[in-house]
Amino acid sequence: MLTILQFILKGLIIGIIASAPMGPVGVLTVQRTLNKGRWYGFFTGVGAAISDILYAAISLVGISLVMDFVEKPRNMFWLKLIGSIMLFVFGAYTYLSRPGQVKHVKGKRGSLMHNGFTGFLVTLSNPLIIFLFIALMARFDFVVSQNYFAQGIGYLSIFGGAIIWWFALTSIIDKVRNRFQDDTIWKMNRAIGVIVMFAALIGCIFALLPKFGIIL
Repeated sequence: MLTILQFILKGLIIGIIASAPMGPVGVLTVQRTLNKGRWYGFFTGVGAAISDILYAAISLVGISLVMDFVEKPRNMFWLKLIGSIMLFVFGAYTYLSRPGQVKHVKGKRGSLMHNGFTGFLVTLSNPLIIFLFIALMARFDFVVSQNYFAQGIGYLSIFGGAIIWWFALTSIIDKVRNRFQDDTIWKMNRAIGVIVMFAALIGCIFALLPKFGIIL
């Protein structure tokens, strides 16, 4: 049971980290939350989360296919180390990037399903997220064999992490809408970038400690 709970926790963390950076879909979600309302922004995030699951499935299946390679301690060491380095690079990119400005416009709201579908398409148009999922799965040792039950739990936990992020983000944006400024998203991205880089450095340290005979 503890192993299953740890696996779910890792999936939630992966889902949150993959969703947190304020890229195009993040800006779109904030924009719709401000202009249309919280639930329109949230369903935009739900659409993005569904797209994330597709890319996460591709990444997880790809890693599972090379299970024999992954299970060897030496190979796992390099996967964790490289995954942490890739995660640090991603955090640095997030820190340095400056997202587009949120547009304050009034127009047709459309249905919740329509807003979710456009969020899905925006995220689906960025297949490079596969590399982020590979880095995260390698860093958190998020690998399962050809066990459909375990894979299902993995997908649901990643999706759950993404949903938690979008729910929290739209709730906060909705509450501070009157104090929201144009550079708020940029500041959020810098904070997220610092957190991701710090987590990546911790990951590198934990990956290297066994090489010096230190086991935690």
